[in-house]
Amino acid sequence: MINFEALYKLTYGIYLISSGNKSRGNGFISNTFFQVTSEPPRFASCCNKDNYTAEVIQKSGAYAVSVIPQDIPADIISRFGYKSGRDFDKLEGMELAYGETGVPIVLNEAIAYLECRVIQTIDVGTHLMFIGELVQAELLDNTREPLTYLYYRQVRKAFAPKNAPTYIDKSKLESTEPKIKAARYQCTACGYIYDDAVEEIKFADLPDDWTCPNCGTAKEDFIEI
Repeated sequence: MINFEALYKLTYGIYLISSGNKSRGNGFISNTFFQVTSEPPRFASCCNKDNYTAEVIQKSGAYAVSVIPQDIPADIISRFGYKSGRDFDKLEGMELAYGETGVPIVLNEAIAYLECRVIQTIDVGTHLMFIGELVQAELLDNTREPLTYLYYRQVRKAFAPKNAPTYIDKSKLESTEPKIKAARYQCTACGYIYDDAVEEIKFADLPDDWTCPNCGTAKEDFIEI
């Protein structure tokens, strides 16, 4: 038996991972980036095989990781987390630097960044795990707190997309609460649904300045469905 609620007790950071070159690059939001060795410093990053960025990392042989803050604007999360780089250039208009390997580094809102050269790629099923050796790292802002998956879910009321390694189908979650009829609210801009039955805070109790975690649409622009 697997109680999927237990998986929510694991801790993760949330990062913006980018790759490519000056001609073409891409990026995605990831909560599976972590250090695996200390000497030399090596890191692992997982990317769904269907993600365009997986192709880009394989071609470039390197990737960069931007550490993003708790208060990062929703439009950046939406751009890199819920849209495909096959449909448009995610890096267009972004503030970029280019690392020692030539990969683009997204500087918008970043509080630090790391650049890794891929030394091993492991097929783990739906995802590829890229083991990267650290090439460079820079601290940009020491005053802001980095975004974590717990904060992302509980405070920003967001969720992992289907391509994320940590995605859990909410129909599999156990509940000890009595089943009662609950309201559901839909974002009129992107279609995101806020379901009172599964969220810890009722939609009506959210602050007036709460916005859609996908696209930043105001609470007042949601409709009850």
